[in-house]
Amino acid sequence: MDHGNGAPATGDTVQIGIAVDIPEPWGSALTRRRLAAGDPNTVPAHVTLLGPTEIPVTALSLVERHLAGVAAAHLPFTLHLRGTGTFRPVTQVVFVAVAAGISECELLAAAINAAPQLHRELRFPYHPHVTVAQDVAPEALDKAYEDLADFSAMFEVECFTLFSHSGQTRWQPRREFRLGG
Repeated sequence: MDHGNGAPATGDTVQIGIAVDIPEPWGSALTRRRLAAGDPNTVPAHVTLLGPTEIPVTALSLVERHLAGVAAAHLPFTLHLRGTGTFRPVTQVVFVAVAAGISECELLAAAINAAPQLHRELRFPYHPHVTVAQDVAPEALDKAYEDLADFSAMFEVECFTLFSHSGQTRWQPRREFRLGG
């Protein structure tokens, strides 16, 4: 979830996003690397399952029920992050690549997006990754790409998190959904 482009919440709507958090010690290391690149998005490292999406506040309980069903229907899985990639020249993004767990992330993202309240047309095909630099100077993108080329982390994904944005504060975790019920 690249959180800088979401519209703030109004009284009737709320901005939500859904992601897999990257655990320690890797999460804070990747978050620090993103900050070092000069990226103003100071969100903790994550793999986005649903990017910033505005929904009616009244739909939140329905969305949470849908997410509970999605989580129950999917088993925990191993996520292996390895090396770097980039979406340049299409977008100015450098990321740590998902080497294993791609299909599981794709299935989760598709199941989440199947809810009528969450369905939206994507600008680009879904590609699980961890952004480490975005919309910064080309030299900073190159440095992040090179610095993390040998990065590797492997961990079990046992849950995903629903985040919300009030418009007054940064993204806040709202609820965690455990995989496999």
